[in-house]
Amino acid sequence: MSDVEMARIPAGRVLRGDQRGAERREIEVASFEIGVYPVTEEQLAELLGIPSRHPRRPATELSWLRAIRLCNALSEWEGLDPLYSFDGEVVTPDPDADGFRLPTEDEWEYACRAGSTGTAYGPVREVAWTAGDGLSGPVDVGARMPNLHGLFDTLGNVWEWCSDLYDPEGESDARVFRGGGWSDAPALVRAAARRGGRPRDAFDDVGVRVARGPLPSRS
Repeated sequence: MSDVEMARIPAGRVLRGDQRGAERREIEVASFEIGVYPVTEEQLAELLGIPSRHPRRPATELSWLRAIRLCNALSEWEGLDPLYSFDGEVVTPDPDADGFRLPTEDEWEYACRAGSTGTAYGPVREVAWTAGDGLSGPVDVGARMPNLHGLFDTLGNVWEWCSDLYDPEGESDARVFRGGGWSDAPALVRAAARRGGRPRDAFDDVGVRVARGPLPSRS
C-alpha cells in the first residue's frame, strides 16, 4: 500500500479563533504526527482491495464513523495497535494504543496555522483550492503551496474530520470538520473554518487527514 507520509509537529501554543472572529483563546498542543496530505482515493482503494478512479485526489464520501474505521485499518496494515473500539456506534479510544487516529480540533488548527496568526497561512489562491477555481470536485493533493510544517491542502480542496464533537455543550452527536473545501468561497476558506455532521453523514467535500501520538487529555 502507498505509505501515509507523516510530519512531526513540535509542541507549542497558538491563538485559536472561531470563524466569526468572536473567540480568541490560547491553546497548548503536545508534539504529534499528522498526515502531509489528506488520505487519497488510492490509499483508501488499496485498503479495500478495489481500483481507484482518481488515485491522487482526496478520498471523500467518508462519514466520521468510516473515517474512524479507516484509522483502525491503517493501523492494522502498519502493524500498529488500533486505537478505536466499537460498541454499536459508540466509539472508545484506547490511550495506550500506538495506531492512527483523527486529530483533535486543537491539533488540526495548530498544525494548519504553522505559526500564522492570520486567517490563512498564505494567500488563499496560492495555498487552497476553492470555488474561486471553478471546480466540480476535489483535485489531486499537493498541487498548491504547503504551510511551514510542509502540510498540503489543509485549507481548501476538502474539509477534514476531527475527533471532537461539533458542539460539546449541546445534545447533538455531530462531529466537527475543518478547513473549507473546493465548493466554498475563498473568503470562507480559513484556518478557523469549521462545520459539523452526524457520525453517519458523508459529503463530497469532506475527507480525512490522520494523526498519531498520545491522546491529548480532555480539558
